[in-house]
Amino acid sequence: MEKLVIIPTYNERENIDLLLDRLLALPFGLEVLVVDDNSPDGTAERVHARRQIEPRVHLLQRPSKLGLGSAYRDGFRYALDRNAEYIFEMDADFSHDPDAIGGFLEQARDYDLVLGSRYLDGHVTVVNWPLSRLILSFAANLYARWITGLPVHDCTGGFKCFRRRALESVRLEQVRSDGYAFQIEMTYKCWKRGMRIREIPIVFVDRRAGVSKMSGNIIWEALWMVWRLRFGGLIE
Repeated sequence: MEKLVIIPTYNERENIDLLLDRLLALPFGLEVLVVDDNSPDGTAERVHARRQIEPRVHLLQRPSKLGLGSAYRDGFRYALDRNAEYIFEMDADFSHDPDAIGGFLEQARDYDLVLGSRYLDGHVTVVNWPLSRLILSFAANLYARWITGLPVHDCTGGFKCFRRRALESVRLEQVRSDGYAFQIEMTYKCWKRGMRIREIPIVFVDRRAGVSKMSGNIIWEALWMVWRLRFGGLIE
């Protein structure tokens, strides 16, 4: 296993088959790990059926809805245990374009962490979001950069490619946050450990099917967590 795309899912039956089709058709020999949190809509059953005919599809079934950060931590351990070199984070809802993966892999030859940015160099590349959510996201990134000093434009984005050495530099058992906060924390810890980080522009499109997982708890967690990063509480 060289290149693994990790996709956390909860009620993504409407999207997962087409997304797997798109990823497996790319000319990069990708493997895909779906980490499903006991979706009641049968998402895991769809992935399990695909596994029977496609060995590049993998599935981790978890007993309940345990959260985005927890799903990625389990996925990262799965990837490291199987010697993956390039490990992607990607949403299941087509907000992240599978065709952008080639650009990530090109940059990952020279960088340890490649981030897909919605706000690079003053350009906003978000499609179909309500203005209120766009303002919230943009302001959250300004806030996170101001508090932590992170030298990236999009701290909260979830389309990323880690080189193996970047994930190995982070003590995953010490990564405690979820949602937006998880994305900030992982990037911050890689940066603090001297990993080379590159941002590339992506176009982010609001989900075409299913229901957003955004909540007030996710926002509040990010607001307080950046202060813990700033003062050293989460950099073990």
